[in-house]
Amino acid sequence: MAHGEHRAFILRLKPGKLDEYIHWHDNIWPELTKELEQSGILEIRSWNVDDMIILTSRVTNDEAWKTLWDSEVHHRWADFMAPLINVRDDGIVDSTDLRQIWHWKAE
Repeated sequence: MAHGEHRAFILRLKPGKLDEYIHWHDNIWPELTKELEQSGILEIRSWNVDDMIILTSRVTNDEAWKTLWDSEVHHRWADFMAPLINVRDDGIVDSTDLRQIWHWKAE
């Protein structure tokens, strides 16, 4: 899996929090980027529509996101982001996985 697998999910922003969400992701903590890499997350892209963030990622393995979400630095980030996005009681982002149903790629 040299190029990685793709994963995607949706999370919901709290009202009026998009600009702050963008600000903190533009200024992501260096220790979080290190944890992302160590967890096997190769790339993340975020898209916005209304109060939703659609996040797509490329990962090295099926457990990459779980590994990240179980890390101490991500728990601190989730606490920090809680005023901006919905977070479950266990400290993990309240999200819905997206199922890929179609893919096209130029040869």
